[in-house]
Amino acid sequence: MENNFPKCQKCKSGDLVPLSDFGSQGAAIQYKAWVCTNPDCGFNLKIRNGDVYIYEPINDGSHSIRNH
Repeated sequence: MENNFPKCQKCKSGDLVPLSDFGSQGAAIQYKAWVCTNPDCGFNLKIRNGDVYIYEPINDGSHSIRNH
């Protein structure tokens, strides 16, 4: 299966891939964000509460453990 994602218009080398998420009520939200696959680029486009955001900070998903 081959997907033809659009090329990133910022870096011209990565692809823009869609990401999905879940809303506050648990409903699936398809294509909530589009992110460039080139890690050096960082371009992203996200939808939150009907507003479009560009270049939101990207977290790597790692979590630190806080000592109490």
